[in-house]
Amino acid sequence: MISAPPPVTEHPRAPALRSPAVASVHRVRAVARRHWLVLKRSPHRFFDVLVWPLVDTLLYGSIGLFAAQAAGNDPGVATTVTVYLLSGTVLWHLVHQTQISLATGFLEETWSRNILGLLATPMREWEYLAGVGLFALLRTAVSTVAVAALALTAYAFDVTDLGLGLIPVAALLLACGWSVALLVVGLVLRYGSGAEALVWGALSVVMPLSGVFYPISTLPAALRPLAQLLPTTHVFAAGRALTSGGPMPWRELGIATGGTLVLILLSLFALSRMMRSFRRRGLVTRYS
Repeated sequence: MISAPPPVTEHPRAPALRSPAVASVHRVRAVARRHWLVLKRSPHRFFDVLVWPLVDTLLYGSIGLFAAQAAGNDPGVATTVTVYLLSGTVLWHLVHQTQISLATGFLEETWSRNILGLLATPMREWEYLAGVGLFALLRTAVSTVAVAALALTAYAFDVTDLGLGLIPVAALLLACGWSVALLVVGLVLRYGSGAEALVWGALSVVMPLSGVFYPISTLPAALRPLAQLLPTTHVFAAGRALTSGGPMPWRELGIATGGTLVLILLSLFALSRMMRSFRRRGLVTRYS
């Protein structure tokens, strides 16, 4: 008599079938974890996360104190200079760290020749960007908290004095950082490693035009119209108004929000066009 075959049982460690939404979340977390492990096992990478931001805070905070000493009998001038420098430093590292973290997260894939491997997986572009963006958010949080803590302990500047206005200001700066990073990623995909310099250089152009440490009225007259077009200019103006104890600068925040939305749409459009060109021309061979 032939006995019936034993029932097929699932291995206890076999992964359960996931719904598309759960699978997407899993992939996003995997990408974020991959980049976290790279950072964790490479201590020298913490230079960008902690050392550089803290050095900037010491530099501009000390310049503010020097201005206070030089002002002598005019403490109002000294206070204004100190507020401009320290608020600009803390807020600048929000956009700077976000852009650097997202862009270098993608560069990590090119340096490790992993682009072809990513394209061979079922991962979609938005899942990868969400994973790198999640990791960038973590890096930005660590860097910004360190900068804010040093500004508070060393120079008695409390960024929370911005009150609830800090929330839209921070959100807009994060969005601007991500937008610039997406544009840079697209340029690296399209033009290769020669465009990697833009990762560190793109915001260097935006910084002086945005009036991070000064009102844009001090810029040359020919550059002021260009500065007015940048959403970051209005975000930093709103941040300075809040730090100085003024009311909620709705006009500046409204202009900044509209400009940021336009910047996001332009960056996504440019990235999608460059991705199509990347696939059509077979440019992945640069990284294989």
